[in-house]
Amino acid sequence: MPALAELFRLFLSGKHLNRMAEPALWAELEQHEPAYAGLFAALGFELRVDARGFAWFHSTDASSNIGKISRQLALLFMVIFDAQANAGKALQRFTDWLIDREWLAEVHEQQKDLLDAEGLSPDGLIDLLGRACTLGFAVAEPAGWRLLPAVCRYLDHFEGLAAASRDDDNEADAAPEESGDDVLNDEESD
Repeated sequence: MPALAELFRLFLSGKHLNRMAEPALWAELEQHEPAYAGLFAALGFELRVDARGFAWFHSTDASSNIGKISRQLALLFMVIFDAQANAGKALQRFTDWLIDREWLAEVHEQQKDLLDAEGLSPDGLIDLLGRACTLGFAVAEPAGWRLLPAVCRYLDHFEGLAAASRDDDNEADAAPEESGDDVLNDEESD
């Protein structure tokens, strides 16, 4: 396991490994995944490898600072995906999107109230994208930034919330019918 120290440092610092950003390191992890997972587990860390091309140390413990950063990243990704959906872009091809300062300023203007409530100015969004790069959710390029597959962790969460919301709506829609059945049953029993 020649990349043990490098992988451990990367994951321990809270970063994600992305296949498209670090293909050699990814290949090393794939080749020896059970050995790495077993060794990290013996050290008290849970390695998660997603087939979509990213890996990280999973933790249920989060400091308040990580919680704030995660909440702001979720908001950043949400407004980016919302703006791209409104532009008719294929959301599953998010790794193809080039995000530059001008486009980010437009997104801030579109979602100004929401982002201001979180204390995120246009410069704050740029700083947050820098943080996203540090954690392995994005990569900086000369003309801007590109999102990396690790963003799927947030997408999965967004889709879970949307499904739960749909379920709640369906239950709310079904409730009057059940009430109607109850009323009908009550009337039938009279």
